Amino acid sequence: MTTEDRPVVTIEHGPLTIRSSRQEDEHVVALYGELDLGGVEAVQDEMRRVEQTNSGRIIVDLSALEFMDSTGLRTMLQIQARSRTNGNRVVFLRGGPVVQRLFEITGTDDRLPFID
Repeated sequence: MTTEDRPVVTIEHGPLTIRSSRQEDEHVVALYGELDLGGVEAVQDEMRRVEQTNSGRIIVDLSALEFMDSTGLRTMLQIQARSRTNGNRVVFLRGGPVVQRLFEITGTDDRLPFID
């Protein structure tokens, strides 16, 4: 079974759940719960796996995150940095008020390509 054949991959890692799914040329990596130091490696691993596919667009869905700390923020910036060198395929679906506030107070909200 290839990566493209899997309809949904679910990864539970403490207070973080990652759901990764592909539909045609678009891959969505949705994050649920809390993203902190304990979960960033799982997010990085899944994103690296998805980045190796031939998906034309990768959406990192932050809308169901309830909390994200500075290590989660750094992870999002690293994902975007890799995307810039690999065809700019990654976009970010905005998080809720708590998560978006982290981007705003750190001045990084304009460094990521957000979609609504």
